[in-house]
Amino acid sequence: MNGPPLTIGVEEEFHVVDPDTRTLSNDGDKVLLEVEDIGDNRFEAEIKQSMVETATAVCSTLDEVRSNLTLLRGELVAGAARAGRAVAASGTAPLGHWRDGVLTPDERYARIVDLHQQVVWEQVVCGCHVHIGFEDRALAVEVLNRVRPWLSTLLALSASSPYWLNHDTGYASYRTTVWWRWPTAHIPAMFSSTAEYDEVVQTLVDTGTVVDDGQIYWDVRLSRKQRTLEFRVADTCTTVDEAVLHAALCRALATVARDDALAGRPVPSIRPELLRAAKWRAARFGVTEMLIDPLQRETVPAAEAVARLLDHCRPALEAYGDDEQVRDTAQGVLEGGTSSDRQRHALAKSGRLEDVVDLLLAQTRPT
Repeated sequence: MNGPPLTIGVEEEFHVVDPDTRTLSNDGDKVLLEVEDIGDNRFEAEIKQSMVETATAVCSTLDEVRSNLTLLRGELVAGAARAGRAVAASGTAPLGHWRDGVLTPDERYARIVDLHQQVVWEQVVCGCHVHIGFEDRALAVEVLNRVRPWLSTLLALSASSPYWLNHDTGYASYRTTVWWRWPTAHIPAMFSSTAEYDEVVQTLVDTGTVVDDGQIYWDVRLSRKQRTLEFRVADTCTTVDEAVLHAALCRALATVARDDALAGRPVPSIRPELLRAAKWRAARFGVTEMLIDPLQRETVPAAEAVARLLDHCRPALEAYGDDEQVRDTAQGVLEGGTSSDRQRHALAKSGRLEDVVDLLLAQTRPT
């Protein structure tokens, strides 16, 4: 590596579920009353009362990521049970309707609703956000430019949202199509400097496109609060193993991109339309069909797309000692399916969406 090891922080969003009906429950506030932060690991409210969020402490190794995710999920599951509720780690909830949602009381959330209207009410979706530490914002912008071709494969591996409003959408990540309705929820274009990045963000605020810079929902962005580069493309990963895999790949991608930037290697030029197409195909099919490689401008089997991602990340994965663990977990997803595939298998077996929710609740719990 051409620099120090990069740190990782992971934010996970969860659906709050009534364990009897298996439908969404607007009791996130009651769940949060039953949990306590664990050191620098935190629990937070979300814009809807049917959702809660966790955030890990800053981690240096995958073992630390796994330990903190396990602590947070364990406390959250137990706290939800004390509140008579359960939590599900998935991009969308199989049972429930956005019309039944309740907004979390907050002045900023109220301003977002006033500006974005129906888009807000339909955002009953959960994602996984990975923060990679960068003190140098200029370098972080260069890394942002370089990781964009790989975001669609990250999404495909994380897909956990086939169901919406009690039916199968045909998508592996329907959360992606719901999330895309925000004006800033896309893969960003390249930036020539931090000055240009900041100017674009400020213009979006000044023009009333968003209420503040926290609404810059790009799939990869500079965090507004921390000195980090934040990956936001993934569905909430159903299992801890999948969340650790996603975090590891984000750090490896950022590390390779950083080293390329420091070495002065050119940034590949890719049309935004192709990046968008690659992301759509990943959301539609997950790892079950052909995916688009934007760098080579071709479709390839999902296993090949994942192999190319792993080969691209290999120098960093080996430097961190993560290569074997990441490859084994990725192969497990390819062979056993994503969360979306497992959910569909559960429905095909019983014909009941309640059993799909039960699967999610079981796999959300840390082992």
